[in-house]
Amino acid sequence: MATRARPAVLDLIGNTPMVEVTRLDTGPCRLFLKLESQNPGGSIKDRIGVAMIEAAERDGRLKPDGTIVEATAGNTGLGLALVARAKGYRIVLVVPDKMSSEKVLHLKALGAQVHTTRSDVGKGHPDYYQDYALRLAESIPGAFFADQFNNPSNPAAHEYSTGPEIWAQTGHDLDAIVCGVGSGGTLTGLSRFFRRVAPHVEFVLADPEGSILAEYISSGHIGQAGSWAVEGIGEDFLPAIADFSSVRRAISISDTESFSTARGLLSAEGLLGGSSTGTLLAAALRYCREQTSPKRVVTFVCDTGTRYLSKVYNDHWMIDQGLLERTQFGDLRDIIARRFEEGGVISAGLADTLLTAFQRMRLAEISQLPVLEAGRVVGLIDESDILLQVQADPARFSSPVTSAMTRALETLPPTAGVSALRAVLDRGLVAIIADASGFYGLITRFDFLNHLRRSLR
Repeated sequence: MATRARPAVLDLIGNTPMVEVTRLDTGPCRLFLKLESQNPGGSIKDRIGVAMIEAAERDGRLKPDGTIVEATAGNTGLGLALVARAKGYRIVLVVPDKMSSEKVLHLKALGAQVHTTRSDVGKGHPDYYQDYALRLAESIPGAFFADQFNNPSNPAAHEYSTGPEIWAQTGHDLDAIVCGVGSGGTLTGLSRFFRRVAPHVEFVLADPEGSILAEYISSGHIGQAGSWAVEGIGEDFLPAIADFSSVRRAISISDTESFSTARGLLSAEGLLGGSSTGTLLAAALRYCREQTSPKRVVTFVCDTGTRYLSKVYNDHWMIDQGLLERTQFGDLRDIIARRFEEGGVISAGLADTLLTAFQRMRLAEISQLPVLEAGRVVGLIDESDILLQVQADPARFSSPVTSAMTRALETLPPTAGVSALRAVLDRGLVAIIADASGFYGLITRFDFLNHLRRSLR
């Protein structure tokens, strides 16, 4: 049953700190970051989570023991789930399949029922996450569809909390705000507040490349949406509650720049932000450096980077996505996902047990390991080798990898070429790339597929 007492955790939402960027080039400007990552749910969306739920309670749309349904890129769902859990409501969420695993696991830990749907389809498609969520809401008796994209409590949360906080924290001395648009609530709410108290404040839109919003601001034209890896901002349509009338400039930021800027913020300032924070910061830095006179500028650390450790801060994922620069050789070494010289190879040694090899495969989510001795490949062991050894007697997990590994190895030099690689992979083998100079790494069929996918860009 929904509880009547206001849970204490809700009083931690808002009043987030603001810090100045001191170790990045901000041109003639001073750049301040509003740390929305310090909300209890880890993002700016906590504000609208509590605002939308409490407004629905007041007007009767959400009843005791009711169900909340929403379509979300993750953070709105986390804000709603935090409040729903505290107040005793059931919550059902629909998320696109590009969301980080950390977000999904956090949602489930808060008790949310999570439905994952496609991220490669647009509004109007039955698998589009908003359409999917609406159908779910209609199928659940008495459900409250939070509908952040059309809910007036979304911008109101920022008009009456985020805006006044920024104005007070900047000492009523502010020239520009850089923000992104997902649902449009932050931009709309801040625009309303600053039109009243400081109409000179300039709004700058930070938008991922592939989103239609920057082009719309610049030309008034709604173009064809592309794809982007940044989560939480950018759209393929104009959100109904988004008010763009105060936006004077729109800056498109590539995924590569967004992710590298987020990583750079952690390195330079010690602040761990997510992918959308990288987009906002990259746009804010570009804006600041373009100025010819000093300005005071604010942008946001939208959410905590702890929910992107498997993506933004994972070198292997970044390399797989083509988002992290590394040395190119013009041969098969360019296809290796985990290079030996970079310390990326997960391997076993001759003295390791089958249990050790299995645990390393499981933790790294791979199915085979090279067995190395003094930096050279002396064997290869995969999950089927281990299974053959232990299925009759699990005690054999304590046997050394030498009892199961394959010693008859076929290697390819880096110069062998793609046709030789394909011949090895077509035989169901893993390609071992090595020559007289040493071992370079493995190429699996998945690695080759990923290489081909990246070549489409």
